[in-house]
Amino acid sequence: MSSEDAANLIEAYFERGWTDGLPVVPPSEGSVGDMLAGAGLKGADVLGEIADRNARITADKVAINAVLAGCRPEYMPVVVAAVKGLCHPDYHYHGPATSTGGSAVVLIVNGPIARKIGLNGQDNAFGPGNRANATIGRAIRLLMMNTLDTRTGGLDRSTLGHAGKYTSCIAENEADSPWEPLHVERGLRREDSAVTVFAAEAHIQVYNQLSREPEQLCMTMADAMSNLGTMGIMGQAQMAIVWAGEHAEVFRKAGWTRAQVKQALFKHARRNHRDIKQAGRMPGPVAPGDENVWRHAVRGPDDLILVHAGGKAGSFSACLPGWGNRQASISVTIPVAGA
Repeated sequence: MSSEDAANLIEAYFERGWTDGLPVVPPSEGSVGDMLAGAGLKGADVLGEIADRNARITADKVAINAVLAGCRPEYMPVVVAAVKGLCHPDYHYHGPATSTGGSAVVLIVNGPIARKIGLNGQDNAFGPGNRANATIGRAIRLLMMNTLDTRTGGLDRSTLGHAGKYTSCIAENEADSPWEPLHVERGLRREDSAVTVFAAEAHIQVYNQLSREPEQLCMTMADAMSNLGTMGIMGQAQMAIVWAGEHAEVFRKAGWTRAQVKQALFKHARRNHRDIKQAGRMPGPVAPGDENVWRHAVRGPDDLILVHAGGKAGSFSACLPGWGNRQASISVTIPVAGA
């Protein structure tokens, strides 16, 4: 294919609405075949169904969108696991994909596959510059658009949206983590590979340069988790907490376990009914004693998804508030087949 032909195809894809606003890679029979081979699949293989959309997702559709996104064939097993996560009934695809809340699909990848394909879980983990991170997350968004009709102004009704809707895919930095990997906490073996799929609002960066005490770091994070404008303070959706290097090292030195961190975050991430009512987030007038009645950002410590990722330098971590509520969508962890 000449460069002129490729350019014309790219423009044609723009005109047909097959892109996310950025140029795509024109697929060919060969490139789609290579993508299918990367996951040991045939085009007609069914990877999942989404009943609310009356949609059946086949491997050829996934492969085409992975090519469009710029994936390499060795990324395809991760993309396939992420698609199975979208189709899982606990994720409830239709809600987060359609809501005005504007959630993104966040992918957290664990295990040997992350290292094998070069996924980034360190410096600039949520930022640009890594092909695997960028294109795997992008393949999921393009599939949502081109196969499930999740398009702006159509079935995607986001009021604002956020940049994570282009792509949001990271690896957990297991090598430097003070805790067991996320997928191990969720019942898999360390040598397994897995993708955790989570519907999340834009992440909130949290800064604390001075504290060397785990409880203080949890208090800092909890304040961001329980701000009066977050969906979570009323919906109590799951929430992902990403601790980066300097903060994670504080927990390591103190010997705090995952369970201790979750319990401290849960304890501090709360607001009283007086404040919530005064902000108009809860109906009814302020009543005597409301200042002593508390609502937590999540229903319990187990609704917190702790992840270690990011650079070793810098006193920054982040929380990713979940979409809606726990009944509407929860995170799912899917093993990567053949990895």
